[in-house]
Amino acid sequence: MGTDCLFCRIVAGEIPATVVRETPTTLAFRDITPKAPVHVLVIPKEHYADVATLAQGDPALAGEVLATAAAVAEDEGLLGDGFRLMFNTGAYGGQEVFHAHAHLLGGAPLGPMLARDLA
Repeated sequence: MGTDCLFCRIVAGEIPATVVRETPTTLAFRDITPKAPVHVLVIPKEHYADVATLAQGDPALAGEVLATAAAVAEDEGLLGDGFRLMFNTGAYGGQEVFHAHAHLLGGAPLGPMLARDLA
């Protein structure tokens, strides 16, 4: 991927991040604008535009992203009270950085899934 991808630049070490876990294929780091007491982004190091592309292109890597998220949730003490793992995909899904990533959120009650009723 070109140097215009923020997360690829973080993986390359060009942009600093507070890394909480790294594997050979994944990276987990704290979100710079957290929406919960714990807000960690979990990404594949290889560039995929979104989670659908990742799941179709490399299902094993998608599983590694989930395994890393679970390990971070355990490290952060979130397993007892629970946490939310969320992938935003595309414009309607609210995706802002077009590199597949999971938001791991926890540490307090998170409230409803959506802010408003869409029905």
